[in-house]
Amino acid sequence: MTQPPLTPDALERIRRAVDDALQGFHGFAPLPLEPPPPPGPETIARYIDHTLLKPEATPDDIARLCATAREFGFASVCVNPRFVPQAVAALRATPVAVCTVVGFPLGATTTGAKVHEAQEALDAGATELDMVQAVGLLKAGLYRAVAEDIAAVVGVAHPRGARVKVILETALLTPEEIAAACFVAQAAGADFVKTSTGFGPGGARVEDVALMRAAVGPNLGVKASGGVRTYEQALAMIAAGATRIGASAGDRIVRQAQGREE
Repeated sequence: MTQPPLTPDALERIRRAVDDALQGFHGFAPLPLEPPPPPGPETIARYIDHTLLKPEATPDDIARLCATAREFGFASVCVNPRFVPQAVAALRATPVAVCTVVGFPLGATTTGAKVHEAQEALDAGATELDMVQAVGLLKAGLYRAVAEDIAAVVGVAHPRGARVKVILETALLTPEEIAAACFVAQAAGADFVKTSTGFGPGGARVEDVALMRAAVGPNLGVKASGGVRTYEQALAMIAAGATRIGASAGDRIVRQAQGREE
């Protein structure tokens, strides 16, 4: 089991600092999460958000993404907002959720813009929202502003049964900042914390996933995203505490798990 880079005492000090900054702030409770099945060749697909967020993606690319998701039974497809209606139509009557992104990829749009994006996506049928936190505000220690930004999106998503995953962009953060970001997202009512956009300077690392799991405890999801391309990597992230894997190579991961690809 990968050990997080911060001790329990250090995590507690950071938690207290966040709590002090958020005095008087009232967020939301996370939606109930079903625990994922034990990972293995027949279940790994249920961990995967099969993802296509490239700016050059075409409607035909999205159609192929959704067809692959139906074939393998992934947890979700994750697409840019423009393609949510297409994905919803393609995956209707399947267990595959439709996920989209909010404030992507920088997290630096206004709260109002993020809420509008979220509402449009929900109206189009998305049931999972991966929103980018306000990274610069987090690094400045403006925890209340970050929490309010997240809570505004959670406040429109949860009444409609949609989950919110907060992207931390861990490659831009110190371990202390990752822990603080987890505590802020948890206080705001996020359902998951997520490592990366895939557009930042780095992707998921097992030590960051372990730290995120140590910070949020057992009741929130942890999504490892960015650079996870093999079954071995996916298992390492799950062992560190991930309950969801964001990957553009979801089909490859499943074929590797089932011995159909090296």
